[in-house]
Amino acid sequence: MIEYRIDRRSGIATYVQIVQQTKQALRLDLLRPGDRLPTAREVVEATAVNPNTVLKAYRELEREGLVEARRGLGTFVRRTLGAAGADTPLRGELADWAARARAAGLDREDVAALFTAVLDEHFTQTQGDDT
Repeated sequence: MIEYRIDRRSGIATYVQIVQQTKQALRLDLLRPGDRLPTAREVVEATAVNPNTVLKAYRELEREGLVEARRGLGTFVRRTLGAAGADTPLRGELADWAARARAAGLDREDVAALFTAVLDEHFTQTQGDDT
């Protein structure tokens, strides 16, 4: 089961953090169709957020067709995202790279900025560009 971590200093709305973390778990195959998300009460107890915030996040996920609420049973995953499973060779390579970056003295924000810049270079290219 997913455990949400809320960063109150991030400037990102709490419900958005819940949505993002759920989507990340779906992309990494940590959540699969049929899995139950924690109840709003469980999330509130673990994170001290307002129950309405959790419900707003779950409604957003439901609107996107990723989860479905089953009255009296909870909220369940309907479908997964992406193909970046947690056990892919690319994940291992990325973990090695992150370890080298940390050993080189980069902090989390430096690594995030560098990775985002590289992603932008490779995923915002025009169609037909092979570079």
